[in-house]
Amino acid sequence: MSQSTLKIRLAVFMFLQYFIWGSWYVSMGAYLANTLKFEGAQIGLAYGAFAIGAMISPFLVGLIADRYFSSEKLLAFFGITGGAVLCVLPQMTSFSQFYPMLILYCALYVPTLALGNSLSLHHLADAKADFPRVKMLSAVGWIAGLVALNALNGAESPIQFYLAGGASIVFGLFSLMLPHTPPQKTGGEVSIGEILGFDALKLLKRPSYAAFILCMFLICIPLYFYFVNLGIYLTELKWENMLVKTSFAQVSDVIFFLLLPFFLKRFGYKTTIFMGIACWVARYFLLSESVGAGTAQTALIFGAILLHGACYDFLFIAGQLYVDEEANERIRGAAQGFIAFVLWGVGAFVGTLLAGKVLAQHVLETPVNGLSHDWEAIWRWPAYGAAGVLVVFLLFFRNPKGKEQ
Repeated sequence: MSQSTLKIRLAVFMFLQYFIWGSWYVSMGAYLANTLKFEGAQIGLAYGAFAIGAMISPFLVGLIADRYFSSEKLLAFFGITGGAVLCVLPQMTSFSQFYPMLILYCALYVPTLALGNSLSLHHLADAKADFPRVKMLSAVGWIAGLVALNALNGAESPIQFYLAGGASIVFGLFSLMLPHTPPQKTGGEVSIGEILGFDALKLLKRPSYAAFILCMFLICIPLYFYFVNLGIYLTELKWENMLVKTSFAQVSDVIFFLLLPFFLKRFGYKTTIFMGIACWVARYFLLSESVGAGTAQTALIFGAILLHGACYDFLFIAGQLYVDEEANERIRGAAQGFIAFVLWGVGAFVGTLLAGKVLAQHVLETPVNGLSHDWEAIWRWPAYGAAGVLVVFLLFFRNPKGKEQ
């Protein structure tokens, strides 16, 4: 397969992968709060299902993917099976039914993120330059998912899960068109630790890498306040076409995907990732200042939304490229799985749980200006948390040797 054909297929793959995610993730909070009438803590737990899936996936993938099955076949299985589960999810209307089914789906979806990244990095000839350009289509897919759901008026209805389910089945079938990527750990003596990806923990012996992992975990705690609470906040503000307006985040995503190779070449990993964390700090202060800001409110919220490209790409995509550069061929898949475990697993679980609890603790006895929560206080929590992570990263992270800027 030529590199041009490979890039097109990987771009379509990323588009479909994030179309699925965008079709339900942003809107689920409003659906659970306003349609199913779940409490704030339950909503936080529901978003934490994604984290539980991320904590399960390294074991799931490590036990079967790296040992027995090619990556593209596993992606097909996860996509088709996950689509079926999504189509069942709307039938679950109580928390005791909905929550475990959502965990099951997330355990099927999350492995596709690490597998897709690992497959792409394995086959791209110039991963540092080409991966951000391929990954850019994930932002376009997220936008398309939001726009499609908005057109169906499905932000507070179960339509979102049927839309995502159908897309997931298409995603699974398309995965079979990806280049063959055989399991890396067949034959010979392979330890349980290596099967489960624990060999990637050896990288933590490097102080700078350990500082990077610590900061990735810590930033995920304030980060998930945005995903858990933004939809609820905008719903209380009665924003029309909320999903289309929040999709401007992915427009900035496309721009910063294109800028990322330049920033990495010019500034290196430390400065680029530092800017990513700093943008999270700015985003939350903009949201906190937007509460009761009168005519400036819309501009402040849009400012927070438009920071998404720098928040996500300079932090997570740059981070995945850093991990890929630090790992050797044998542990590359395990290293990507481990960073997924940190970002979307443990960090996300703590972050979503705390976001839900903070939301529940700041319910107003009497609504003020149509708002049922003390949003200024809610947004201040992650703003200060992200600022603390910024200081830790600045003090302890160093660029890889030979890449100091």
